[in-house]
Amino acid sequence: LKSGVRRVVFSSTCATYGEPQQVPISEDHPQQPTNPYGWSKLMMERIMESYDAAYGLRFVALRYFNAAGATHELGELHEPETHLIPNVLRAALGEISAVSVFGNDYPTPDGTPIRDYIHVADLGEAHILALDHLRAGGSSERINLGNGQGYSVMEVIETARQVTGRPITVKIEPRRAG
Repeated sequence: LKSGVRRVVFSSTCATYGEPQQVPISEDHPQQPTNPYGWSKLMMERIMESYDAAYGLRFVALRYFNAAGATHELGELHEPETHLIPNVLRAALGEISAVSVFGNDYPTPDGTPIRDYIHVADLGEAHILALDHLRAGGSSERINLGNGQGYSVMEVIETARQVTGRPITVKIEPRRAG
């Protein structure tokens, strides 16, 4: 506030919800994070709500689901790579021997986690729209960013097998914490 900032677009996360009570998850779904990342984002949302009430600091909290993809301008690089889709493609190319699947005992048709993906270019557009909303005098908002359709880890792997025509070895690992 001292520097004149009156509007904030915040990259939040669906991890603020924790385990969903219903699907799809709406913005008013109860928030019960299950890991420190989700808690840290929820705490920041609460701080912004307090600043909005006390000082009129307007914000849009964009609650990302699973960002995926690259753009031709920026590409994508993570080292070490931990994201599913790049690792699936690396396995199809023979760059890694297998894709780790963390848990196959979830209450889903194939036992693997279901994720809602959103392309990074769509996230960029959402940020621009959020800023436009605030510049136009809009109120503070919390907005989920996903496509509304979930895909299991095994569905993603099977789709990559079909598209690439290559075998992709899967290694089942224990669930990750949180």
